[in-house]
Amino acid sequence: MAQRIAIATGIPSVMGMGVFVGSYLLVSRQILDVPPGVTLATSGAFFLLGLAGLSYGVLSSSWETGPGTLLGFEQIPLNISRIRESIKGMRGENAGKP
Repeated sequence: MAQRIAIATGIPSVMGMGVFVGSYLLVSRQILDVPPGVTLATSGAFFLLGLAGLSYGVLSSSWETGPGTLLGFEQIPLNISRIRESIKGMRGENAGKP
């Protein structure tokens, strides 16, 4: 799980920071005039992609003792159903309490 999170979150986050560096270099060397809004939107998109990568890393993890597959796509529906069952269980426990 930690490996998937590091890759799926780390790469987009580094790219999001790299957008600022790249924009600075392009503007300071007068190669291209990059509007600040474009820089902000592009880096924001990469950070959102990193947030999606964090969710993917957690949901694709295998909680079994054996090793899972490389990408873990088969674990996502299983883990989502486990989350839903847990939420239903919490709602059922708190139904009678004020």
